Amino acid sequence: MGWMSCGYPFDIGFCWGLIVFEMRILTTILFVTLSQTIQWGDPIERIAFGSCAKQNRPQPIWDSVLAFQPELWIWTGDCYYGDSVDPEVLAAKASKQKLVSGYVKLRDSCAVIGVWDDHDYGINNGGVEYPAKEISQKAFLDFIDEPVSSDRRSQQGIYWDYEYGEDNQKIQVILLDVRYFRDSPNSSNPDVLGEAQWAWLEKCLDRSEASVHFIVSGIQVLHEDHKYEKWANFPVSRYRLLNLVTEKAKGRVVFLSGDRHIGEFARLEYGPSRKELVEVTSSSLTHSWDTFPGELNRHRIGKVYSENNLGSIELDWEKRELFLGLRGLKGEVERSMRLSFD
Repeated sequence: MGWMSCGYPFDIGFCWGLIVFEMRILTTILFVTLSQTIQWGDPIERIAFGSCAKQNRPQPIWDSVLAFQPELWIWTGDCYYGDSVDPEVLAAKASKQKLVSGYVKLRDSCAVIGVWDDHDYGINNGGVEYPAKEISQKAFLDFIDEPVSSDRRSQQGIYWDYEYGEDNQKIQVILLDVRYFRDSPNSSNPDVLGEAQWAWLEKCLDRSEASVHFIVSGIQVLHEDHKYEKWANFPVSRYRLLNLVTEKAKGRVVFLSGDRHIGEFARLEYGPSRKELVEVTSSSLTHSWDTFPGELNRHRIGKVYSENNLGSIELDWEKRELFLGLRGLKGEVERSMRLSFD
């Protein structure tokens, strides 16, 4: 750049123009970089999340999401229904969901992150046995607009973490991959995360000074009673997870989950310290369990919401409070819970 771009003999006017042009490029790059850094450091106040979006169904729920005006959208699994080992089928189904008009507007209005569950992974209730993991990982990361240079594309599994804000206005979002390494629940001492992901998770919690840790899991973490997929089907892994977050997380812990086609809140005081763990399950965006017959959940707070819904999070940094909500098709809060950061 600069004078190195001019040959000899050189034209002063040409070189000066070239220098100005190159300075403008550098200024643009610097401005973009600084803008991204400032945006990354700003405290987040509004987060929305959800799961179970079937790409061939109507999706009026995005109007409610957009009305909430989130700064961040988190997919908590089943972002689309891939259910295939064919790369063209997976890519086509992901693309169809990505082009849903309401979701396009959301992508244009806020940051989008997320993790898969079984259907966008590629097989119902699947785990480590699924043969097309690498193909599916590419399809999912393309869907989520993961940068081409991201290490997330070269690792095994799509687990990842993000931090937003600074100092005492910081949150951490941890995305757990509960599919790539997951053993069959019928095997001996089945594991969910795999040792590489366990080690990564411990480091994530160890280094974070966040006021709130949002830990995203496609399947429910706290629920112990229903017959469907849940961490309690893997008792050793669940015990390990709850111990880890209780011992290592310095701030408030909130699990975010999907999968169930219902919405609910759960709460558990865990370990000798009686650390309060909270879970918000939001599902489904397109096809909820509207004939839900009811079920036991010893940790449930309030009532189940069994219509299409999204999850909403409002962070009040002045009061240091969280307002957690389940919102329906009209955008109104149907279920809610208020928590302090501490």
